[in-house]
Amino acid sequence: MNKSVPLLHLTFRLWHHLNSRRQQQLALLLAIMIMASISEVVSIGLVLPFLGALMSPERMFAHHMLQPAIKLLNLTEAKQLLLPLTLLFIFAALFSSATRLMLLWCQTRLGHGIGADFSYKIYKNTLYQPYYVHIARSSSRVVSAITGKITDVVQNSLLPILMIISSGLILIFVMGALIAIDPLVALAAFGGFSVIYGLIIVGTKNRIAHNSQRINRESDQVIKTLQEGLGGIRDILVDGAQATFCEIYQKADYQLRRSIANINIISWSPRFLVESLGMILIGIIAYLLADRKQGIATAIPVLGALALGAQRMLPLLQQIYSGFSGMRGSRSSLQDVMTLLDQPVAEKAKVQQPIAITFKKSIQLNKVGFRYQERESWALRDINVKIEKGSQIGFIGTTGSGKSTLLDIVMGLLNPTEGTLTVDGVPITVENHRSWQAHIAHVPQAIFLTDSTIAANIAFGIPPEKIDVERVRHAAEQAQIAETIETWSKGYNTIVGERGIQLSGGQRQRIGIARALYKKAEVIILDEATSALDTKTENDIMQSINKLNKSLTIIIVAHRISTLQNCSKIVELENGQIIKIADYIEILEELKN
Repeated sequence: MNKSVPLLHLTFRLWHHLNSRRQQQLALLLAIMIMASISEVVSIGLVLPFLGALMSPERMFAHHMLQPAIKLLNLTEAKQLLLPLTLLFIFAALFSSATRLMLLWCQTRLGHGIGADFSYKIYKNTLYQPYYVHIARSSSRVVSAITGKITDVVQNSLLPILMIISSGLILIFVMGALIAIDPLVALAAFGGFSVIYGLIIVGTKNRIAHNSQRINRESDQVIKTLQEGLGGIRDILVDGAQATFCEIYQKADYQLRRSIANINIISWSPRFLVESLGMILIGIIAYLLADRKQGIATAIPVLGALALGAQRMLPLLQQIYSGFSGMRGSRSSLQDVMTLLDQPVAEKAKVQQPIAITFKKSIQLNKVGFRYQERESWALRDINVKIEKGSQIGFIGTTGSGKSTLLDIVMGLLNPTEGTLTVDGVPITVENHRSWQAHIAHVPQAIFLTDSTIAANIAFGIPPEKIDVERVRHAAEQAQIAETIETWSKGYNTIVGERGIQLSGGQRQRIGIARALYKKAEVIILDEATSALDTKTENDIMQSINKLNKSLTIIIVAHRISTLQNCSKIVELENGQIIKIADYIEILEELKN
C-alpha cells in the first residue's frame, strides 16, 4: 500500500496535469458559476416584493425602491403591480434554473473531458516507460487505473471539486441574501446545519478511509482475475478450475461493490436528517415571526424568502458534503492515478529516431553485466561477444542462464548495469536506442497477435491504409505460410481472434516470422521462434531466411541444435556467464560424446 498522501495535496497536483485549453475552460466555468450564483440571489430576492404584492399591494406600491419601475410601466394603482412582479418572479425562477442546468452540463462535460485527457496521458506515459518498468509491475494495476480508477476519479474527485466550488459560490451568495433579509435567523440556520455536517465528517473519517483503500485494492484484484481467467482459459478448461477463478472474482467484486455502497450511504444519508431539521427550523421561525407586533401579514414575505433560501441552501450543503465524502472515498484511487500521471517520460523517448545509428560493421558487447535490482544477484556478468554484420550467431544454455536478458540488452530494451553495447563503435544509450531498434526485428517464442486481420498482424504497427499488400504477401511466402493463408475465404483479411486464438501455434509463429521479414530489418532475432514448428517446416523457413540479403545479421536462441547449423559461432551461457564459444561441428561433437 502506498503511503497516504493528503487529499488537498493530491487535488492541487491535478491542476498541473491540465493542458492550457482545459485551464481556460475552467476559468470560463467559474464565470458561469458566478452567473448562476447571482441568478439564485435574484430569484430569492424577488420573493419579498412578490409575496408583499400578494399580501399588501398598497404597501408595496408605496415602496420607494419600486417607484422607478412603477413610473416606467405607467402603473396607476396598487393591484396593477401584481402582474409585472409575477412575470418577473417567473422569469427569474426560469433563468435561475436554466443557468443551473447550463452549469451542470458544462461541469459534467468538462469533468469527463478531463478524465479522457488523463486516461490517454496515463496510457501514453505507460507505453513510453522503459522495458524494466513494465516487467517490474503488474499490468492489472495499469489496466485498472485506465479503465476503472479514472472513472472513479472523474465521478468522485473531478466532478465533486467542480460541484463544491459551484455550490460554495452559490451558497455564499444565497447566505448574503438571507443575511440581508434577517441576519440572526440566517446565521443560526447556516451554523446549525454546518455543525451537523461537520460532526458527520469527523465521525465517518476512518470508515471512509478504510472503504477507500478496499475499493482501490479490490478493483485491482477484479481486473487481475479477469485477465488471468480469460487469458488462461485453455488451461482453466482442461484443469476444470472455473470454480476457483469464479470464487476469487466473486469475493473481490463483492467487497468492491460493498465498499462503494458504504461510501454512497455515508455521502447521502445526512440529507434526510438535515431536511427534517430544516422543516422544523422553518416552523420555529414562522412561529416567532408571527408573534411580532406587525402580525403575520408582514411576516409572510420574510418567511417566504427564508423558506426559499433554505430550500436552496440545504441541497447546496448536501452537495458540498457528499462531494467531499466522495473525494475522501476515492483518495486511494486518486493516489494511484496521480502516480501513473506523474510517470517521468524522457522527451527523447517520444521521438521515433532522435539520433541516427548506422550498422555496417559489427555489434559488440564489452564486459557487459546486468542485474534487475541493486541487491539482486547478477543475471549477466562479464559478457564479451562480437557479432559481425551479415553473420549468424547462436546462443544456447539452460533455463535461467541469461539468454533472454542478453537479447533484451542487444535489442536496447535493457541498459547494461556495467559495460557497454556498441554498434560500429557507437555506444547504445537511452538517447539513441530507438534508432538502433529500427534496425531490429524480434521473433519471440510466444508471438503477440492483435485481434485483427492477418495483414495487420504481419504489418504490425502500420496504419491499415498504409499497409503494402504485396510486401505482406511476399513476407508470408518467405515465412512458408502464404499458401495456407490463401486457402482461407478471406485470405489476408482473415481475423485471427484475440491473441491469435483462431490459429495453431505453428501458424502464429510463422506470422511472427513474416512480421520480421516485412519490417526488412538488418538484424533478425529469433528467440525460440521455430520451437512450435515441425523439423521440415523449420528447415524450410531457415533456408528461406538464409537466402535473404547476405548482409542480414541473424541472432538465434534455440533448444534444437539443428536450428543453429548455419551459425558461424555458437555461444553457450551458464549462470549468466559465457562458458564456451564454438562452431556448430564442435558443439555437435560434444553433444555426441
